[in-house]
Amino acid sequence: MKPIAVQLYSVREQLTADRGGTLRRLADIGYRMVEPYDPAHDPEGFRALLDETGLAVCSTHAPVLTDAREQVASAAAVIGIDTVIVPAIPAEEFADSDGVARTARRLNDTAAWAAGHGLRLGYHNHHWELASKVDGRPALEVLADQLSSEVFLEVDVYWAAVGGVDVPDLLARLGDRVEYLHVKDGPAVNRDDPMTAVGAGTLPIPDILAAAPADAWRVVELDRCATDMLTALDESYQYVSGLEKQA
Repeated sequence: MKPIAVQLYSVREQLTADRGGTLRRLADIGYRMVEPYDPAHDPEGFRALLDETGLAVCSTHAPVLTDAREQVASAAAVIGIDTVIVPAIPAEEFADSDGVARTARRLNDTAAWAAGHGLRLGYHNHHWELASKVDGRPALEVLADQLSSEVFLEVDVYWAAVGGVDVPDLLARLGDRVEYLHVKDGPAVNRDDPMTAVGAGTLPIPDILAAAPADAWRVVELDRCATDMLTALDESYQYVSGLEKQA
């Protein structure tokens, strides 16, 4: 089983205040892998801090659908990143079959570009890809059918729940297309509610993890939290690692 990772967007404020100290704290909690969200910002300095703290990168979110993608590729080479994930595509592109088809073409074309730079490509969902239905199915599933085998999915389990789907069932239907999970928890009712440490919210996390492919990366992310973020990330790590020990 792959080590538990953490999406650094969770600690964006802490990184701004003390990047090195924050990364050391994550390593002290037990995380060994991180998922950056802004790899082109000082890649040399970031790589040095990774080496210092013993952390490594499992993947990164990055704007590879924009003109910044060559800069992202250069930064990835410096940091040692081989997997890039598109963090979002606007909701209107998932409103109908034409938009989904257009999105699939963009992602497939970008995967070919990524391969030319030694990179793999994935797509990360929010709530709208599940809330929107195309021919009676969640738009994310329609998209998955049109993606080339080179494009994988990073399913954000919290946003999928907010989008109104049964997350274990969704993961079962998507199968091996899912190579990464964003593991987060909270009320999963209103989009703006603060999240909680994983295991302290309403999501059936054990069932979700059991439904995902066994070799999928589990990346803890809390977009926002009513409690101290680093404490919540510590509690999340302890909860998810505890489930692994029971498996």
